[in-house]
Amino acid sequence: MLVAIAAGVAIAVSACRSPRDQVEAERATVAAPATAVSANALGAGASPPHGDHNPHHGGVVLMNGDLHYEVVLDPAGRSHRLFFSDAVREDLPASIASSVALTIFRPGATDELIPLQIDGTGESWFGSGRVVADPAKTTVRVTFTIRGEPYWIDVPFGANK
Repeated sequence: MLVAIAAGVAIAVSACRSPRDQVEAERATVAAPATAVSANALGAGASPPHGDHNPHHGGVVLMNGDLHYEVVLDPAGRSHRLFFSDAVREDLPASIASSVALTIFRPGATDELIPLQIDGTGESWFGSGRVVADPAKTTVRVTFTIRGEPYWIDVPFGANK
């Protein structure tokens, strides 16, 4: 019975992982003694991969594969930020990405490109731009390069609450 529970936990936990991570999780479950399985197989306080999509910095959390990133947009335009974290939302250094920028699309206005730079702590990318008078009608394109692959996504400015 405990072996069946352990196998079920391994399958549920590995649902969002890469094939290599799934193999490692299955090995760990098979190698662990059956008595080690508990109601909280991940340990006290641990989150399963992709189990935490709460903003840690007041923005909106999005994903690109196992990479999470949080976009924090400032309607005043003074401090837009981008933070990166792994599958279990452990902070990653800003340097994991390159060529980071935001493009703000306002109705009836010229698009505003905001190249971002790494902050002094190395934790996030930041930049500033013009005031966003109508966040509900404004869209932001987030662009960055990760592991040599360019990536972009359009996000409603108003999603950042």
